Amino acid sequence: MQLRETEILAPAKNIDIGIAAINCGADALYIAGPSFGAREAAGNSIADVERVASYAHKFGAGVYMVLNTILFDNEIESAVKIAHQAYEAGCDALIIQDLGLLKAGLPPIPLFASTQTNVRTPQRARMLESLGFKRAILARELSLTQIEEIGKSTSMELETFIHGALCVSYSGQCYLSSRVTGRSGNRGECAQLCRSNYNLVDGKGEVIAANRPILSLKDLNLAHYIPQLMSAGVTSFKIEGRLKGEPYIKNVVRYYRSVMDRILEGQDIMAKRSSYGKLYGGFTPRPESTFNRGYTNLFIEGERGEWSSGESAGFKGEYIGEILSVGKDRRGSVNFRYKPAVALSNGDGLFIIAPDGTQTGIRASVAEGDVVYTNDNVKISAKSKIYRNYNHLFEKELESNMPERIIDVAVTFCCEEGVTNLTAVSEDGREVKIEYPNIYENAKDPALAKEGILRQLEKRSGIYRFTVKEIALYQSLFYPASVLNGMRREIASQLDSLPVAKRAEREAAARGEAPRGERVAADVAAERGDAASQKSVDGQSADRGQRPLEGMVADYRENISNSLSAKLYTQLGALKIEKAFELAPPAEAELMRCRYCIRKELDMCHKEGRGGRYSDPLWLENGGRRFRVEFDCNSCEMVIFG
Repeated sequence: MQLRETEILAPAKNIDIGIAAINCGADALYIAGPSFGAREAAGNSIADVERVASYAHKFGAGVYMVLNTILFDNEIESAVKIAHQAYEAGCDALIIQDLGLLKAGLPPIPLFASTQTNVRTPQRARMLESLGFKRAILARELSLTQIEEIGKSTSMELETFIHGALCVSYSGQCYLSSRVTGRSGNRGECAQLCRSNYNLVDGKGEVIAANRPILSLKDLNLAHYIPQLMSAGVTSFKIEGRLKGEPYIKNVVRYYRSVMDRILEGQDIMAKRSSYGKLYGGFTPRPESTFNRGYTNLFIEGERGEWSSGESAGFKGEYIGEILSVGKDRRGSVNFRYKPAVALSNGDGLFIIAPDGTQTGIRASVAEGDVVYTNDNVKISAKSKIYRNYNHLFEKELESNMPERIIDVAVTFCCEEGVTNLTAVSEDGREVKIEYPNIYENAKDPALAKEGILRQLEKRSGIYRFTVKEIALYQSLFYPASVLNGMRREIASQLDSLPVAKRAEREAAARGEAPRGERVAADVAAERGDAASQKSVDGQSADRGQRPLEGMVADYRENISNSLSAKLYTQLGALKIEKAFELAPPAEAELMRCRYCIRKELDMCHKEGRGGRYSDPLWLENGGRRFRVEFDCNSCEMVIFG
């Protein structure tokens, strides 16, 4: 039975972070080009994308360019140009949100449907598959059962987030930032208003919760659910964080690499890695030591838990202990004695929460036993809780103690009459053969000569580790150490010049594909009227009355921001086309739709008979603005209007 390939997919804010992620075991990267990525502050030049792709491909790792904002008509040409540049730079796929790009002449490169395309149902997945997408990136809020249903309904690859920050709204369906600041999340400019503090007020004006980040969620961590996700059909496991720094990416990628490797070593897992090279040495990952808001498995079990990040939308860090007493020295510098659960070090960053809820951040200038001194001019009190949100020693280790990613190479050494042959095969299937004339003296001691061959060949060269699996000495010669080292380096050089087998297969497949614009199934069916070639939402042939969006009103939530996407929606059967929120914001709009529920979080769920004494409607207040909160209890979703 053929093993399915799995990948740990890591974010790359820039080339250095991308290379660090590969060195820590990532099987693939997602990275932005110069523009049109859904994180405005994480753009890269095409030259840098090409360099990181070249490095990743040495290990058979993939590089996917994100082109996942919605586009205006005057931007289509530039976006298509970037897509072609990405293709020429060696990118392995494009991640897109705007379906108008399907009609814009993209290069013959695999397309992944961004999570902003709102992939929450089998019907949506089948529609995207009919349009030529190779992969669907699923909404974060799905349960294992829902993922499995989608997996059974489509032959597309499935990708899901397993770690990192969570938007409170379904991705691609949030318009709060656009409404308040004019900065669109669907255009890569989100102001992250879900991390702001709000008052929750009922219909009579009574304050239910005051000045807290009530929309801020914990971070996702599904490390323990990877085997179940595999069984449900997921092959790509995505780490969120294209705005995160290098230490975070190193730590989290190395952690998931170790988790995945243990899983793949199990007897019952019919899967394998999608890239090559084992990790040797380096730091031990500690995901709790880099930025997180606390962890949740969200809805993966099909049940709601405690999803709110609590009183803070920032990183509290790991719990250290409680302050016992506070003092000052003659210069007025603050020190405190604490009951340690964990020992602190000089330079650690601390987050202190006082008994009254006041939050203070300080740097531990000196830590001696159970006493900490700080040069920060702060006021802290006894009985405060201490958390460490910057581990100085661990950050230094992340910088100085990196693992090495090494590809194994098996060598056969054969000395015959007149010639010495070496054949080397790398773990990814590349083969190199080199030949040397026998110009060396006969060995006085054949056993020592053989030992010398092993000693010099079984070493590292570049990213390769050599193992001699066979030595056939029909003539025993004495090879100088410099000659044997040269043989090893020559093999490494020739391996570097060969693409890994998987990369060569991808390039051949891409060359054989038709231009993207000729491969949109619904487009072809609509324009030719070829009912037999068109697929309905259930994947079967259908007449024109069964187009995927037949009779649908495509409102602003479909994010239709250009004429090409409007044309495609019409061909898919949409009866009415509304412009994207960014082009024509409605006076009253659904600004967020969320699986998260404030009532549930505050133990006020009406379905559970816990409505309490508060009267509807509920309102969120911030900076003089009010947003009405309603509850779609049939769908078990919260909706924010404004």
